Amino acid sequence: MAQSKAERAVKIAEEAFELLGSEQQIAPFSALHSDFQLDEAYRAAALLRDMRQALGVNPIGRKIGFTNPTVRDIYGISGPIWNYMFDSTVYDLDSVAERFALSGFAEPRIEPEIALHLASAPNAEMDDQQLLGCIDWIAHGFEIVHSIFPGWQFTAADAIAAYGLHGSLLLGDKHWISNDLPYWEAALSDFVVELARDGQPIAQGHAQNVMGGPVKALRFLLEELERYPESEPLGSGEIVTTGTLTDAMPAGAGQTWTTQLNGINVRGARVRFQ
Repeated sequence: MAQSKAERAVKIAEEAFELLGSEQQIAPFSALHSDFQLDEAYRAAALLRDMRQALGVNPIGRKIGFTNPTVRDIYGISGPIWNYMFDSTVYDLDSVAERFALSGFAEPRIEPEIALHLASAPNAEMDDQQLLGCIDWIAHGFEIVHSIFPGWQFTAADAIAAYGLHGSLLLGDKHWISNDLPYWEAALSDFVVELARDGQPIAQGHAQNVMGGPVKALRFLLEELERYPESEPLGSGEIVTTGTLTDAMPAGAGQTWTTQLNGINVRGARVRFQ
């Protein structure tokens, strides 16, 4: 008897779950199932979230991926995706900056990002100022992404089913924004980040790279969540990281990565990998 898509989503979620922390890789799910699409991938992502939660690992936010059109072109991805982050994957950068281990990640890469913390639940009907009013603090830091598919070859649906490629989020200083929303509205849409490895400049990015700015990336997420019934709406207390400002760069043990931000009152980040 042919397997239904619902049954197949369960099998895909179970296979992805078994690979967590293993550094093992497999063929993309789309290579085995040519009709594997976003709706089924988000169903698998919800199942995988439940599997992790059953082990006491709690979702505390969402990551948005491929908001940067240049990055989408590099990987052949048609549009942005999202997935869950957990209390076991989000760290205070100061606590790990000198010793973050990349073990457990397959082909890890580093992404400089802006994360938003929600003080109240937003909705897709809000304008940008109203969305900003739902945020109490922002932080700059790094997302460590990885691929269970060799050579970073996958479709958008594959990436969703593979934890959204999320490994860890390393959060820098929190900046409370409610006391000067006009400043932060302008700054969040017009700043530059410079990424360096071992003191050598590697890449530069702009706020506009993430769908016109982090707040606009948040709007995309809200609209996307409404499209998939398995998705829980965003709630107060969640962290949303809004996508890489530069290309995702290969990361390795012994490297030290730093950023410098210009045009926004946010300190750069630093991490050394073990």
